[in-house]
Amino acid sequence: MTLFSLCKKELIALFKNPVVVLTVFGGVIFYSFLYPLPYQHQTPREQHIAIVNLDNSALSHQLERMVDATPQVRITYRAHTIEQAKHAFLSGQVSGLLVIPEDFYRHIMQGKSPTLAFAGDASYFLVYGTVVEGLAKAGGTLAAKATITRMLSEGTPLSLASRQYAPTRLNLKPTFNPQMGYQDYVVPAVFVLILQQTLVMATGLMVGTQRAQPGYWRQTSTYKLIAARSLVFVAIYYVLMMYYFGYRFSALDVSRLAQIGDLLTFALPFLLSASFIGIWLGAITPRRELVTLVVLISSMPLVFSAGFIWPVEAMPQVIVTLSQIFPSTPAIQGFLRLNQMGAEWRQIATPYTILWIQAIFWAILAQRQLKRLLAVKR
Repeated sequence: MTLFSLCKKELIALFKNPVVVLTVFGGVIFYSFLYPLPYQHQTPREQHIAIVNLDNSALSHQLERMVDATPQVRITYRAHTIEQAKHAFLSGQVSGLLVIPEDFYRHIMQGKSPTLAFAGDASYFLVYGTVVEGLAKAGGTLAAKATITRMLSEGTPLSLASRQYAPTRLNLKPTFNPQMGYQDYVVPAVFVLILQQTLVMATGLMVGTQRAQPGYWRQTSTYKLIAARSLVFVAIYYVLMMYYFGYRFSALDVSRLAQIGDLLTFALPFLLSASFIGIWLGAITPRRELVTLVVLISSMPLVFSAGFIWPVEAMPQVIVTLSQIFPSTPAIQGFLRLNQMGAEWRQIATPYTILWIQAIFWAILAQRQLKRLLAVKR
């Protein structure tokens, strides 16, 4: 049987297997819409806070209005004591609180620095960061206004007063994540993992379905069978990868800096490795449904060991080493550098080389295990 005719039979067998079709097309398309949904608004806004104004001066009320005007927070509860605000916070009515101390106005006019007390739930780091950012901006703006007003009353020119108050100016330009959003940060990496896991699952389910049945897969060599199966799945996943990195990235407004040829070249060993892992996994599991279970269980460890959620330098070396066995780790690092950071090809040479080493390693394991399986069942 020629390789071309074997590829045709593989393609027909794939589309006749509803479980595999649902995994490949249903899973990839479904997750492309489901996963980005929680990050659609990028960063939290209009977080509800409580305020305790112990000063009750005109300046402190002005600070309240400035806080309420920031896009990060909204005052929904005014408490007379800190205990009332604390109760509202602990009961979940608000996400944070601001305490304006007594003598706030007097200290500002005397040139002293009053202490504004912020509080928030740091276990939700995005919400906590948003609350602190909004309160800090409002407080800093009011302090600058009061300081410059005092300097002007002392005869200092406006241009000189503004420079003396702020001797340095910040010109912030976020690199690789222009919107400073969680979606641009996490979605490109997770999309790579979704492609890997669905491909591993699909090729594993193909082996699991055919292991107890007669067919063309018993009438050809395992080398040809693995070659044909990987070619069919790589071709299909090239299309799905372009859908992810093309249409979905455009729809989500995620940056794309790589050329299509570079992406396809880098993806080849990644997709081959995932195909070989799936064939090996389908051959070693006694039941077809165990393939899905193993893939699902492995997803979370692979996400956290890939180096984009938690720095690689902060991980135990044994975890870093083990993560290099699976193609998602170098693939995520390479795709992020190539597509989101605009890296040159020489800058992704290391993960590209690792992916080819993995492809050879997993191909050998897949061929041996599949040959052993088919020999036993004949």
